Amino acid sequence: MTTTTNATLHQDLPRDVRRQRTTRLFAEAAASSGDERERLIEEVILANTSVARTIAQRYAGRGIALQDLEQVAYVALVRAAHKFDGDKAEDFLVFAVPTIRGEIKRWFRDHGWTVRPPRRLQELQAAVLRAKEGVDGDATSADIAARLGVPESDVDEALAVRGCFAPSSLDAPVEASTGEGLSLADLLPSEDGGLAAAEDRLVLEAALAGLTSRERLIVHLRFVEDRTQAEIGEVIGVTQMQVSRILSKVLRGLRDQLRDSGLAAA
Repeated sequence: MTTTTNATLHQDLPRDVRRQRTTRLFAEAAASSGDERERLIEEVILANTSVARTIAQRYAGRGIALQDLEQVAYVALVRAAHKFDGDKAEDFLVFAVPTIRGEIKRWFRDHGWTVRPPRRLQELQAAVLRAKEGVDGDATSADIAARLGVPESDVDEALAVRGCFAPSSLDAPVEASTGEGLSLADLLPSEDGGLAAAEDRLVLEAALAGLTSRERLIVHLRFVEDRTQAEIGEVIGVTQMQVSRILSKVLRGLRDQLRDSGLAAA
């Protein structure tokens, strides 16, 4: 994208004007090529920056600077504009909005969590926070659970991981009846529990060594990079259903090996 003024980048067109201009520009771009097509696509991007900015603002206050979220949204908008196919969808925003939201959520997964909870809790936490905004301040977990149609225990768990975005410092002072000047670090146990975990990792490493290269790649993408099954399918060239079957088979085999090794909880 060429350099633009701040006023141009942050123009906020009326919805109907923006839609009409976007449709016209894409029609002209479809009939053009080279530099002219790029210029028209750039105009589409500039006409829709307010949409990207609005989406980013909905995720503000969750531990990542709004300016960073806006940059992620703008980049996603650029990608969407270059990938959009007017023959498959008439409204650009029907394609662009989910793309922008997906990029912001992926940014949160990769950069927003100091301690990363399971994805289901990340997604549920966002829904719980939205639900809390729509009910009375005295709403209980049971109220929110009923509103979302999920178990109350899931709501409690989602609320419990809120600190994972910006956890308290170990140097933060705490109140204690045993004395003054204590920090969180002073209250942590000093026992070294790392030996058992190290042994568990060695057993797991041996079990993983028995997998094929494709199976190890799938495990890495799912549990290290936190990819969805659909995303994994795109990487290795299979369907989401095939990824699910392969994962199920691999996990059953790993559980059997770990159980035989004495790690019953694995």
